[in-house]
Amino acid sequence: MRQNIVSRIDSLRKLLSEKGLSAFIIPSTDPHLSEYVASHWKSREWISGFTGSAGTVVVTLDKAGLWTDSRYFLQAAEQLENSGITLFKDGLPETPSITNWLASELKDGESLGIDGKMFSVIDVEDMKNSFLKRNISVDTSLDPFDLIWENRPAMPQDPAFIYETKYAGVASLDKITQVREKMKNAGVESLLVSTLDEIAWMLNLRGNDVKCNPVVISYLLITKYHCDFFIAPEKLTDEVKEYLLSQKVTIKNYSEINSVLSQLDVTTLLINPAKTNFDAFSAVNPLCKIVRGNSPIALLKAVRNEQEIIGIHAAMIRDGVALVKFLRWLEIAVPAGSETELSIDEKLHEFRAAQDLYMGESFDTIAGYKEHGAIVHYSATPESSSILKPEGFLLLDSGAQYLDGTTDITRTIALGRLTEEEKIDYTLVLKGHIAIATCKFPYGTRGAQIDVLARLALWQRGMNYLHGTGHGVGHFLSVHEGPQSIRLNDVPVLLLPGMLTSNEPGIYKGGRHGIRIENLTLVRRDVETEFGEFYRFETVTLCPICTEGIIKTLLSDAEINWLNDYHQLVFDRLSPYLSEEESLWLRTKTIAI
Repeated sequence: MRQNIVSRIDSLRKLLSEKGLSAFIIPSTDPHLSEYVASHWKSREWISGFTGSAGTVVVTLDKAGLWTDSRYFLQAAEQLENSGITLFKDGLPETPSITNWLASELKDGESLGIDGKMFSVIDVEDMKNSFLKRNISVDTSLDPFDLIWENRPAMPQDPAFIYETKYAGVASLDKITQVREKMKNAGVESLLVSTLDEIAWMLNLRGNDVKCNPVVISYLLITKYHCDFFIAPEKLTDEVKEYLLSQKVTIKNYSEINSVLSQLDVTTLLINPAKTNFDAFSAVNPLCKIVRGNSPIALLKAVRNEQEIIGIHAAMIRDGVALVKFLRWLEIAVPAGSETELSIDEKLHEFRAAQDLYMGESFDTIAGYKEHGAIVHYSATPESSSILKPEGFLLLDSGAQYLDGTTDITRTIALGRLTEEEKIDYTLVLKGHIAIATCKFPYGTRGAQIDVLARLALWQRGMNYLHGTGHGVGHFLSVHEGPQSIRLNDVPVLLLPGMLTSNEPGIYKGGRHGIRIENLTLVRRDVETEFGEFYRFETVTLCPICTEGIIKTLLSDAEINWLNDYHQLVFDRLSPYLSEEESLWLRTKTIAI
């Protein structure tokens, strides 16, 4: 594999020389700036061998580097070994930005290449401005992988399918009306939507174009009188065509988007410059004024309607039942000594697939035993898959797609004897999890304002984690969705009732262990006082939290009460759907501490 990587980079360098370019930047995304992409656009993975979902490769005529965040430091170091690609640990003070590194590597007057379809408007504009003083030009016209990637996977061709209103809660035509009202209030005539989860939500359509993410490769252009849907025509069945017609949506070919934008006959077009690719932006009719701002769809989608909330609760029960069956099986299977990180993933899939409305995983399961748990987004392979033993921690991060909701849960499970260090770290992470789960906050609060609650117990012992504490989750959509989040860096989006957000503090110690505890939470109204309206989190995930790693003396009475109340809720909600033996097992795992 390493030899293939070296050969691929050599092919790219040869092409760059032919095109008069001195460097090329390869991101992890697609023309819709997605986090997870179809195989056709996995160019960064193909050129580097690095399989993480986030990272950017830069290739010059004599050097190559990969920039990725803390979730992937250990994984990237392993996968880049002997590839000739240097790992740059993004986010650390000593790590140069890509533009600063390139500025030191390129000479005045040289040219840098990017594919303009793979970068946002903001990214390209920032890049061009940063190189202006050095007279380094940025060429956005080249997609080298069409030329050097032999047997490149085709674009997805699976058909789209209708997402019924009984799950979505609101018909597509009504959603389009809501968005048009938002557009009118913003004083814009048209809206370009390229974010795939927003399009799927708007049209009540789903697909299989991206693994684990039921989206459809497409664009959407909404004006006062028209709603144009750009999609490969072979992806539409007669049923879907009739449905779209009933929702007053016009079908156009995916490849026509730039041509239509170039002839757009409206005075104003709203785009999100952080979510729209530079190539499409550059195609817009110059007579049309571009208004930059957030898509009104993002917030409408993030706040769950009543039917979606009913679905979330139902999906959590079925997911919890599958997890209880799996955990009971795991407890028996591990002492036998034949189970691995890969085999338990297959078993968990079996239990989930047996549940009603199951449509697949919401992301690739992370099953990291002992030191593998410290690799935040670890992915077991036949070569790396560890045999599980009755000792240490197993970190299991998994999720499912059901027609009525998307799940995402992490449990760190004691398989046997634990060290004192493991117990301390586990209890501190649990304290952070409970702090988020129990916090109350006034209207106007953003995720960054409460993130410290999850970290405080760790900070007091000189520890930290570098990923966010919480992300939004879609509704039978993408497992990572905004616009809300809980993280250190400020995202100017308020936490509002109906938002579904994860709660997942952790701690990771290379070569030793990783610990993370994750539930999904709904923002709910709590009380209104003379100081305004206050909100709280309702934990909706239903699965026992391992108690074997807890040092009870490190928990306050309030924290113990929360855990006991949560476990009683888990038992009450799940036991009616379990056999007598399974229910008895769950009772032992949810007994008050």
